[in-house]
Amino acid sequence: MQQQQGNRFFFNVDWITVLIYIALCAIGFINIYASVPPEQTAVFGFSTLYGKQLIYIITGLILGLSILLFDGRLFNVFSPFIYGGTLLLLMAVLVIGNKVAGNQAWIAIGSFKLQPAEFAKFGTALLLARYVGAFNPKFRDVKSIMIAGLIVGAPLLLIMLQPDTGSALVFLAFMFPLYREGLSGYFLLIFLGMIVLFIADFLVPTYILIIIITTIAGLFIYNNRRKQKIIFSTILVTIFAIGYLFLIKIAYEKVLAPHQRSRIELMLGLKTDNKGAGYNVIQSQIAIGSGQGTGRGFLQGTQTKYGYVPEQSTDFIFSTIGEEWGFMGCSVVIGLYMFLLLRLVNLAERQRSTFSRVYGYSVACILFFHIFINIGMTIGIIPVIGIPLPLISYGGSSLWSFTILLFIFLKLDSNRMGFI
Repeated sequence: MQQQQGNRFFFNVDWITVLIYIALCAIGFINIYASVPPEQTAVFGFSTLYGKQLIYIITGLILGLSILLFDGRLFNVFSPFIYGGTLLLLMAVLVIGNKVAGNQAWIAIGSFKLQPAEFAKFGTALLLARYVGAFNPKFRDVKSIMIAGLIVGAPLLLIMLQPDTGSALVFLAFMFPLYREGLSGYFLLIFLGMIVLFIADFLVPTYILIIIITTIAGLFIYNNRRKQKIIFSTILVTIFAIGYLFLIKIAYEKVLAPHQRSRIELMLGLKTDNKGAGYNVIQSQIAIGSGQGTGRGFLQGTQTKYGYVPEQSTDFIFSTIGEEWGFMGCSVVIGLYMFLLLRLVNLAERQRSTFSRVYGYSVACILFFHIFINIGMTIGIIPVIGIPLPLISYGGSSLWSFTILLFIFLKLDSNRMGFI
């Protein structure tokens, strides 16, 4: 009876999402193959980037299908242990990790390099979903907000210590599932306000921003002078905003590495550096632009084949798609991502349990952040912070973590009529 129930749940899997997953992995393999030097495509070899990626894809698919055979309740029950395990890995990488490009973010296992930050995403998503599902907080009180903030903040802080700013920023995506569960829209406004202040602090002198903030706050207090609660909240927000301006300066000068500061300055137009920090983005833009409508053709991209774009198979894989497949190819990839995201949101909304719904929204938001930031940095609208394009960029840790993240939700969705 139990086996029949398991089989029924297996066939309840949303196979359309699985097909999108396979299509994106296939697109990734084709474009990683196209990004290597010509001499490496003459004879197939598993030691090449595309050979290794094929292994990652096959093992990832086996891993994903294996997840569908698990009892879905296990992910809820064991979420604290999974989360704790990912935290231990994040601590371990600070001690025994390998440093690459200034980040101590990888643990070497033979020739393979494991990146714990990638796996921390689904661990955090599971525990956050468990907390919301078990206690049903409405996020109107400080306690519930602090607990959720601690769940998300612990791995974020450990990742910042590596320091891996790009991976850490992705954890901000968890704000949106919480908004769906009752977090006040004011927090989203504060988040957007922090982005605006961050940009403005580089373009406008700090003392002018302070004058503007205090003037706006003064006018708001005057218009609500009989409402003590609003006055107190306004004063707190004003103090926070002014403190945040100084914190930006301190972080910029003391925390960020020189290449990270250069990327921010380039994005904001504060300087030009065509041969230094701006080289990657310029070459990426040239590659994407040269593809025009239909692309140069498979294996015909000069920027791609001759290594003009650094990190071509990882962070800048989208430039390969743009050069060889053109606007049409980019549209297909973005269209597949949009379809996947909309489908995940639709699946999340049809869940009968809060645990599954929160986890589903977490999956969709994490994927969205990765897609938006990665494509944005390849076309020059976002600083280069080094995060992969989901299921397409080269890398075992990235592919496997996204596979686990996605297939756990597919398993939960297949059980939505049952016990989850």
